[in-house]
Amino acid sequence: MQVTGKLKLKKETQSFGANGFTKREIVITTSEQYPQMIQIELLKDKCSLVDNFNVGDDITVSINLGGREWINPQGEAKYFNSITGWRIEKAESLGAEATMEQTAVATPDSQDLPF
Repeated sequence: MQVTGKLKLKKETQSFGANGFTKREIVITTSEQYPQMIQIELLKDKCSLVDNFNVGDDITVSINLGGREWINPQGEAKYFNSITGWRIEKAESLGAEATMEQTAVATPDSQDLPF
């Protein structure tokens, strides 16, 4: 699965525990009609994948979706999702062409109406 959009934020790498586990978070803004800001985790050796990209760059991130269950002290099940990136590539430009296509779909000509 892949997510494509503009790199909005890239945080510094964080280290946890004595075992040297590392994590880095990035945020991608999609270019849909209603843009979404998707937070993606980069883990361990994947933390450096975003080093060669700058905020504002159009990128495609290959991701894995994960989910887990946690039972709280009251015995209720809670569910958590994670989005983990494992490859980052420069995306094709998301500029005027994508915007023009979205506008054409959102505002059809009145001559195209079926009535």
